[in-house]
Amino acid sequence: MDKFKIENYDYVLPEGLIAQEPSPERDKSRLLVADKKTGKLEHMLFEEIEGLLNPGDCLVLNDTRVIPARIFGKTKTGASVELLLLSCKNGEWEAMMGNSRRVKEGESVLLDGGIKAQIKKKHGKTVTVDFASSKEDVLKAFKEHGTIPLPPYIKREDSAFHRERYQTVYAAKDGATAAPTAGLHFTPALLEKIKARGVSVVYVTLHTGLGTFAPVTENDIRNHKMHSEEYEISAQAASEINKCIKNNKRVIAVGTTSLRTLESACVNSEIVSGTGSTSIYIYPGYKFKAAGCLITNFHLPRTTLLALVYAFAGEKTAKKAYETAIKEKYRFFSYGDAMFIK
Repeated sequence: MDKFKIENYDYVLPEGLIAQEPSPERDKSRLLVADKKTGKLEHMLFEEIEGLLNPGDCLVLNDTRVIPARIFGKTKTGASVELLLLSCKNGEWEAMMGNSRRVKEGESVLLDGGIKAQIKKKHGKTVTVDFASSKEDVLKAFKEHGTIPLPPYIKREDSAFHRERYQTVYAAKDGATAAPTAGLHFTPALLEKIKARGVSVVYVTLHTGLGTFAPVTENDIRNHKMHSEEYEISAQAASEINKCIKNNKRVIAVGTTSLRTLESACVNSEIVSGTGSTSIYIYPGYKFKAAGCLITNFHLPRTTLLALVYAFAGEKTAKKAYETAIKEKYRFFSYGDAMFIK
């Protein structure tokens, strides 16, 4: 089958395998270990992952924090609208807007909490919004009056439970509209055990937007356009990762967001520190420059994330892993189980 045809990235998933809630304990979720060289698969619990890591390895996690990015409001005629923040660049916000046909360019809407938002420009499914407030003030207002944008396949309402569990234990920097879900399995105790093995644990930031999870609608996956996302790598983090690369140890990306950050910032086999914007799109044929291993959840069919997994693990191993996960009733998507591709 043509590796660039979207049909190659489709599979049938029984609805009962879509996790509606996380595992009661973060690190008690299941872990499917896939060897990308041999295709061998092993079944473990996530808490056992420390035994798969070696001294000198570098574990790279994304410390973005999910913000309550969904908020409701009214137009000047009283019609209801919904706004979902995606990103902020140069003082302008990009958002998805429900009932956007009810608002013309240049008009303002009044959101919950008395937040005024002017719709500057409409771009199909997204809009450019001017809040006439600083980024910090906007985030503060959304924290007080917004809700966590859980994925549509999770049939639950936002609650205090989801505000804690749809967040990694090391989340530090506000800005994501979707959680870096591979990191949801880690606990503070597990991270300490990993450090005690002589593994470097470093943090990068990529503010995950909903575009990351959007389905590919093109027949040829190469024609899909990625959303741009902001990332940041500190000088200290870059130094730790580069030391690992220089010593021929493994750089282990926790999640596709960490991997995409590493690959975006890698120049001449070195990670360059600083801030940037990336729309990197990884699919089969891509040559990886930094990441040697990947920890990731099971992804939706027909998405760029599944294409990335095929590129990293190899098509044969990736398909075998997904078929096995379905057969063995692993839990899928954001609140589901994990894979370790080594």
